[in-house]
Amino acid sequence: MPKTLTATSEKLPHLKTPLPGPEARRIVEADARYISPSYTRSYPFVIRRGSGAVVEDVDGNRFLDFSAGIAVVATGHSHPDVVAAIQRQAADFIHMSGTDFYYENMVELARKLEEITPPAGPKRVFFTNSGTEAIEAALKLARWATGRTHFIAFYGCFHGRTYGSLSLTSSKPVQRERMGPFLPGVVHAPFAYPYRCPMNAPADRCAEACLSYLENTILKTVVSPKDVAAIVVEPIQGEGGYVVPPNEFLQGLERLCRQHGMLLIADEVQSGMGRTGKWWAVEHAGVTPDIVCVAKGIASGMPLGAAIARADLMSWPPGAHASTFGGNPVCVAAALATMRLLEDGLIENARKMGDYLMQRLADWPRRHRLVGEVRGRGLMIGLELVRDQKTKERATDERNAVVQAAFERGLLLLGCGPNTLRLMPPLLIDTEQADCALHLLEEAVTEVEGK
Repeated sequence: MPKTLTATSEKLPHLKTPLPGPEARRIVEADARYISPSYTRSYPFVIRRGSGAVVEDVDGNRFLDFSAGIAVVATGHSHPDVVAAIQRQAADFIHMSGTDFYYENMVELARKLEEITPPAGPKRVFFTNSGTEAIEAALKLARWATGRTHFIAFYGCFHGRTYGSLSLTSSKPVQRERMGPFLPGVVHAPFAYPYRCPMNAPADRCAEACLSYLENTILKTVVSPKDVAAIVVEPIQGEGGYVVPPNEFLQGLERLCRQHGMLLIADEVQSGMGRTGKWWAVEHAGVTPDIVCVAKGIASGMPLGAAIARADLMSWPPGAHASTFGGNPVCVAAALATMRLLEDGLIENARKMGDYLMQRLADWPRRHRLVGEVRGRGLMIGLELVRDQKTKERATDERNAVVQAAFERGLLLLGCGPNTLRLMPPLLIDTEQADCALHLLEEAVTEVEGK
């Protein structure tokens, strides 16, 4: 810990026991007996409580959380305003299915989502419990609204694990292995990944090359654009490696959609709700989707998602789609409190702290042989680790070792893609916490480099 940081500060890590501690070991052992082994636990952290960007485990060890429950707790752990909103709503009523009845805060949240989601104009909202359900709703709506059957998704993308969204997903083989057959009519295209352009084009020509392949090969030899209901894209690939495409790539996708009558579906489940320093990541490119899918950060940890569409598109009849728990009133109350906090300064803080972290990280590829590239927007930052900066050989084992070494220092991180570290803290972090995280992360990277 650097001299400027005080380990006893409630805002910073403090480890009291070897990791994992005895209580954590007991719970991890019980988990192995009773819980599905399909969950992807990176290290034995067992939470007891959390506040802001700090979490405490069952043995009293304190950690700085730069995972935010996989980019979910945008306002920090148990923000008092969110907790109060949940408590007030739970005291009134916990459930009255919005599929069959009406309640006011559901309409209030939909009105707010219409206000903040591009393009300007009337929209309607379908509420879900999760991101994958939001994608499923968007797929069904796209087919219903266009009368078309096919979808275009991208290599490296992650849209969820239910069957429609999994049919789009092309992130890791383990997510699809022995799960087929999948939804027919899904075609995958290259995603503009300048550091590793799938078309072997220079970084500054990657967007152009990927768009050309989509337009001149896929749409002319694989599927007719007349059959494509929608292009589904993450404005920043999340599980694929925090890959930020050039703005012109997203702009090109919108152009193709307008040209051929295809819809553009933006999966903002991980990149939305202020994480990139704007409400939506598509805003950085000036793109206006037809449908936006959101979840994760929308309700500070309560299960809620939504598909937000132009009102003229979402005109399907009663019974065409429904959800018993989607738009649960307690979750909606948490979302309304979350959105007030985001508007009142957390989005701006995400932009400011993201710029600060990116500036501090800018020279890491020069200083650390393991760091191939640093990329991101706002507080959605990826460090791609490589064994050789010239060949760009992926450093998957080393990435995993850095995640473990950071945990042992009191910093919670997660990987994404084969070899990328992601920094996705709550949007309320300050410079003291950012400095601490970078110090601990640099120690971890240096340790792994020395092995």
